[in-house]
Amino acid sequence: MRVLVLGAGVVGVTCAWYLRAAGHQVTVVERQNGVARETSFANGGQISVSHAEPWANPAAPGKVAQWLGREDAPLLFRPRLDFDQWAWGVAFLRECLPTRTADNTRQLVALALHSRALLKQLRADLALNYHHVELGILHFYTAHADYQVAKKSAALMRTLGCDRRSISAAEALSLEPALRSVAARIVGADYCAEDESGDAHEFTMQLAQRCLQHEVKFHFNTTVHRLRIVDSRCQGAEVFQQQGSAPGVPTVLETDAVVACLGVQTPALLKPLGIRLQVVPAKGYSATFDIIDAARAPSISLTDDEYKIVFSRFGNRLRVAGTVELGGVGIELNPARCEALRRRTEELFPRACDFSQPRYWAGLRPLTPSNVPYLGESRIKGLYLNTGHGTLGWTLAAGSGELIANLVADRPTAVPLRSLVA
Repeated sequence: MRVLVLGAGVVGVTCAWYLRAAGHQVTVVERQNGVARETSFANGGQISVSHAEPWANPAAPGKVAQWLGREDAPLLFRPRLDFDQWAWGVAFLRECLPTRTADNTRQLVALALHSRALLKQLRADLALNYHHVELGILHFYTAHADYQVAKKSAALMRTLGCDRRSISAAEALSLEPALRSVAARIVGADYCAEDESGDAHEFTMQLAQRCLQHEVKFHFNTTVHRLRIVDSRCQGAEVFQQQGSAPGVPTVLETDAVVACLGVQTPALLKPLGIRLQVVPAKGYSATFDIIDAARAPSISLTDDEYKIVFSRFGNRLRVAGTVELGGVGIELNPARCEALRRRTEELFPRACDFSQPRYWAGLRPLTPSNVPYLGESRIKGLYLNTGHGTLGWTLAAGSGELIANLVADRPTAVPLRSLVA
């Protein structure tokens, strides 16, 4: 089959690889001039099955209310006069019910476990090197109440097949001595030895090269105008090439199937077809610092529960990422949120990095109310969805791509899918 993949982030490129491995002729369309130039460019780097938990949980409404008005809050909601945003908010509250949260967690963990195993195999088969670190992920807590809740979550994770262990503060410090500056405040931690970290941008660039070597075609600087529907079936797309120039006559790319991996752009593309996706842009920030004292910088990928930020080491760089801003427009940097990342990193790891030269970045992550992505065939034959991964795009990319490839080939999937498409 001829398959068109829309979007060349980590989700789109990984999907293209698995489709080509299944024997299809694959073409990838991307509006930027290269792969992984948007949401996949500078994320937190964690492959975190152990924290494949939805933002929508029973404790979330209270925390969101507590953080309202704080520009540096871990989760900041900016209300706007936008029906879709408020409809999403109502759906989010519904997903915070305990039974919904438990079901969403089971789905996310199953997909994340499958995806992590595939990523390890893919890395070995293709000899990919993207500063990956296989030392696990350590999540530390500074509040007793949060740690007690985390123990219950860890127990649930273990029943779902993820070996997330609750450990003492002393054990956490033994695993990561770089936390010694806040040793007195740590009350406990979670540790998952099977989790890992790595540079998603570097991974995507290397995998795209392997795709090219296997005759996958890439059309960069190309914007999707609309999908081509013939006899109630998706048979390609109309695209404009050369981003920034005056649009002319669109080019028609005829295919047998289309996979939409456009992240936050996907709802606008599908809305004219009567498919309404509940996806909002969740703006996230990151800062990258050059390490100047390796002994003071963390080696294990970390999650700081108090500030809801993560730390991943890529060679001589430290990537710090986190925060979710709902309702923000564009990717302009908010100085208060950038400074919160720098200040916390310097507090935890003093003199570890050159904190005078941070490289800040912001990206828009496609977030569904449940955190479960849209993954599967839509109501329109030949149109497949692979979007809405939220903060777990890097974690779920390999598994999502492989599942889509199986669906296109009409083969069974390793993980049961729950369609979210009306």
